[in-house]
Amino acid sequence: MCGVVNPWKQATEFLLERCRPRSPEARTPLDTKSVITRTTTVAGGRFAPGHLGELTQQVPFEMVDEALSATRTTQSRLRDLPSRVVVYLLLAACLFPEVGYLGVWRKLVAGLEGITTATPSGAGLAQARRRIGAAPLRWLFDLLRGPAASTPTASSRQPGTWWRGLLVCAIDGTTLTVPDSPAMLTRFTKQRGNHGGGGYPQIRLVALVACGTRTLIDAVFGPTTAGETTYTPRLLASLRAGMILLADRNFAAAGLLAQIAATGAQVLVRLKNSRTMPVLARYPDGSYLSTLAALPVRVIEAEITITTTAGRHTGVYRLATTLLDHRRYPASDLITLYHQRWEIETAYLELKSSILGGRVLRARTPTGVEQEVYALLVVYQLLRTAIADATSTRPDTDPDRASFTIAWHTARTNSSRPPMSSPAQSST
Repeated sequence: MCGVVNPWKQATEFLLERCRPRSPEARTPLDTKSVITRTTTVAGGRFAPGHLGELTQQVPFEMVDEALSATRTTQSRLRDLPSRVVVYLLLAACLFPEVGYLGVWRKLVAGLEGITTATPSGAGLAQARRRIGAAPLRWLFDLLRGPAASTPTASSRQPGTWWRGLLVCAIDGTTLTVPDSPAMLTRFTKQRGNHGGGGYPQIRLVALVACGTRTLIDAVFGPTTAGETTYTPRLLASLRAGMILLADRNFAAAGLLAQIAATGAQVLVRLKNSRTMPVLARYPDGSYLSTLAALPVRVIEAEITITTTAGRHTGVYRLATTLLDHRRYPASDLITLYHQRWEIETAYLELKSSILGGRVLRARTPTGVEQEVYALLVVYQLLRTAIADATSTRPDTDPDRASFTIAWHTARTNSSRPPMSSPAQSST
């Protein structure tokens, strides 16, 4: 993606420039009129609806074509709905979860006055989605996923991304709701409610998130019959030395922590207060050396009080870390760092509430769910990467201080018109 222009970064730089004070001579008179001309270049012919507005700069035609070529899903003959166009349709659908695919199509062609475009039926769009499957969306996610963080030496420019030279990450799981249909129930199950009944079937999503930027480093999903710790080993390939992984009590199994530590990544995990931990040595900062099976860890016990308008609540937290040097990594600093684990909860809120609005996924088949979830992850990553790039122009600005909702609505607004200055292309 070298050379790709980020519209959010451009907008931030423009606003910064406009905010700088100017001399009286340089100010524009109020009676001066300006004419703004917008030049748009789009793909030709049947490929014209294939865009994502300004986000096309983040996922350009060439990238989508490579995804289709690598997964062998490029159309064998030129159709009214080329495969590239269908990929953009699936991505755009994540920006407009409140309308059907025909409604999404109308938004993609809304800004193409003067260009003849296809008028597909709902059945035609469904057939096109089945034709390309989930593979190209998964390929795009594998390409785009990553922390989108600055380097450790520049960490002061993006607070929250790094901690003492370690990339701060978190792992956790959530569930997404899918339609209740016989086809879905062949793979996904309903969760029993507190008062009986099972509601809708659900899928489980487990993600590895960069806390500072809330970008996705990796993610896996599948039936809820498997738990979070069952899916976690599939994410270990994305861990490496130079990371510190924050996790809640569900991930504190000794065997799993040993696997994580074997990747070279450091760990800071919460333990159950009732868990018996041997005390091998005590340190001046109040922490003590212990073990989880054969894994040496340092245990920190802290009492945390939360004060809100509803009153005060005090709880005891017990943390375990593979960072054994109490001088270099004081207990108080690790307690403060663990608060960053909540960034993954906010990421899930953005995904499930800001984007989906609490809605059930569209797909009616397990294969369609896989396709839709990968499209959702790609769009979320595009938005978060754009935010990280834009905030990088503001020194000392934490990327998670930028509004995800504003970025999402900006993408929705711009997706109804083609990208500015995109390369014209009408390849077959």
